[in-house]
Amino acid sequence: MLSTEESLRLTVAALMTRTGERQAVVAAALGLSQAQVSRKQSGAAHWSLEDVDGLAAHYRISVLDLLAGPTHAVGVLHGAAPSLQPGVLAVAPVRLALAAPALLPAETSAEAPESEAVGVPRLSVGLCVLCGQSAADEVDGFPQHLSAEECAEAAAAPAGAPAPRPAAVVPPAAPAAVPADVPPAPAAAPADFPPAPTAPVTAPVAAAPAPSPASASAVRRKGTAGYASGSVMEQITDRVHDVLAEQGGDLAAAEATLIKMAIPDVMALMKSSRVGGRYEHSEFPPTADILHKKSQKGADEIWEGRPKWRNPEIFKAAKNGERFEVTALDMNAAYLSALKCWLPIGQLREDTSGVHDPKKAGVHLITPADWDHTDLPNPLGARQEPGQLWVTESTLRQLLDCARQGLADPPVIHRSLVSGATEALLEKMRRALAEVRRSAIAEGDELTVAYVKAMYSKFVSTIGESSANREIRRPDWMHIIRSKAFANLWMKAHKARTAGLQVVQVSGTDELHLMGDWRAVFTEGRDLAQVKVKDTYVLGGKK
Repeated sequence: MLSTEESLRLTVAALMTRTGERQAVVAAALGLSQAQVSRKQSGAAHWSLEDVDGLAAHYRISVLDLLAGPTHAVGVLHGAAPSLQPGVLAVAPVRLALAAPALLPAETSAEAPESEAVGVPRLSVGLCVLCGQSAADEVDGFPQHLSAEECAEAAAAPAGAPAPRPAAVVPPAAPAAVPADVPPAPAAAPADFPPAPTAPVTAPVAAAPAPSPASASAVRRKGTAGYASGSVMEQITDRVHDVLAEQGGDLAAAEATLIKMAIPDVMALMKSSRVGGRYEHSEFPPTADILHKKSQKGADEIWEGRPKWRNPEIFKAAKNGERFEVTALDMNAAYLSALKCWLPIGQLREDTSGVHDPKKAGVHLITPADWDHTDLPNPLGARQEPGQLWVTESTLRQLLDCARQGLADPPVIHRSLVSGATEALLEKMRRALAEVRRSAIAEGDELTVAYVKAMYSKFVSTIGESSANREIRRPDWMHIIRSKAFANLWMKAHKARTAGLQVVQVSGTDELHLMGDWRAVFTEGRDLAQVKVKDTYVLGGKK
């Protein structure tokens, strides 16, 4: 069960998504810096009772509505749910002037207050973990630009220039509040129109000292380990917000539109998530013959290890009249979880050493070992014919892991087509999709859940030889990701069997049928690490 503060963080995230606000706007309304709001939202700092009052006043809802959870708060905001405190009207939040709060003695330079007035340049807080240029914002405690556009502007800016920042929408400021050397901010544009662009300030500003190359690389490595980039996540939520507004709130029409846009959107998401990445991957490397389809509707030579297995002993007993109660479990977002896998970066090149290099990935021609377990499916899936076959990196690693556990002998590797590899190539995109999905589920936002599902599923299905995606051709990636989903399902079956449950059936990409107290092994829910019940049924019982 979520704590009150965890529920509040989800509510704040939901309200920001629904109103299209960034953390800087909420921070200004509360008299805080953007970095302080980021720390409170990430759990590094606590929301205070004073903050709760400020949030309720900013969104024009009562404190009771704010603390009742994201679904209720968003409903009250849009007038779709009654307020728990009569007399409180749910109206659109007012974008207040972004005043700079006073700096407390205990605050560090990383949490220094920001001046959000139009035209006031801001000092750098460090090097952006995405592009390595000077940044004036922090996300989860790391210096970072809030969009790919800011990263591009920073890269093009001359050395020593202040970190770029988009102009904020603010009402006219009182003359006394504007510094003498800064021109007054223009009046805010009407709500239906974007604000007019503001000319940049040319006055020199002392930039924060740049870290040494060693410390900069340390910051980059530390930032890469963060959970998800706020700018990448906003790219997803902003699209949903904009399409829903264009469709006049029609959920069905918005979903159809988002699904049509899923392929170009997920490719744009991938590119923005790769900004600042340590590796430049190849998008159209030469394709090996074994990865080419033999016909338009045919297949290539890669075996993915798709599971299709029934426990022969249990089904035999069921035919003889024994009765079994079975639960069919569904693995959540199987392909989304599978994006975390070892992927080759460049062109695949032949290796005939017969030795697996864990720092490389690709496809491998192997002779698999015999599988002697009747109560656990073969990791290779439902393969009937013996002999050599081409498998992906995910399948080979699974077979080698089984050998380390003593379940079978290791496979014999005859030939490999590999490239230097990384397990983190799609990690930032995967984490952003997972975090947006988690928040959407908590809010009951099935529109965003459907959009996220369309993005990751269409990404996997079109990055091979598909005319639907002209931006990349990596059939090796497609096979490796799909095989990883099958390997993850096999690992769930192995975990259940190790815990004393009986595995009845494994099928598809996400179905696991078990007998026994599965809740002692798996957590029920819709998150990536959880499972949900797809069906319960009785097997056998009649002769």
